[in-house]
Amino acid sequence: MTRVDQQPAMFITFEGLDFSGKSTQVRLLAESLTRSSVKNVVLRDPGGTAIGERIRAVLLDRAVLDMSNFTELFLFSASRSQLVHEVIKPTLESGTIVLLDRFYDSTTAYQGWGRGLPLDSISAINRLASHGLVPRITYFIDIPVEEVERRMLRQKAGADRMEMSGRAFYERVREGFLNMARIEPRFEVLDGMLGIQEIHKRIWSRFEKETAQSRA
Repeated sequence: MTRVDQQPAMFITFEGLDFSGKSTQVRLLAESLTRSSVKNVVLRDPGGTAIGERIRAVLLDRAVLDMSNFTELFLFSASRSQLVHEVIKPTLESGTIVLLDRFYDSTTAYQGWGRGLPLDSISAINRLASHGLVPRITYFIDIPVEEVERRMLRQKAGADRMEMSGRAFYERVREGFLNMARIEPRFEVLDGMLGIQEIHKRIWSRFEKETAQSRA
């Protein structure tokens, strides 16, 4: 793995269905950047701030079963807005790379494609909640819904409120992500069924390409 010197600040997001392995890949990229002496910060959405973590607890609470789809949308967006304002923008301005576990593409996929809320309205809300910030790279780790179910069973942990949504919901969410990937050049689609290190190699390869373009 080559060394990356004098890397300009870059905003990188990771997307995928639950249990896709994206959080593992966020960690591996952070470790590789640190070994290359590149400043980086890992964050998660929702969460990452005191306000955001409280909102996250409500969103994932299995006991909260009567939340409307629009309330869910606005809660995710409120957490995101605080995270961008309080942490992401200042971190990027300091010259540090931000690695974010989920961003507004998850809202488009989960609340738009999954819940069936109007995509044009979600797009407008996403722009507001992100303060106009757009990722430089979005890594989408793609796995079949059947694999989500297998991994969930292997983990033997109780599903959170979002994970209780069912197979048809996850099929719609996956199609939403794949649709965005066909449209947005910033997306890098990765086969989540590959080995962990192979996925990481492909992530690093795209990162190096973006780095080279930044310096050109």
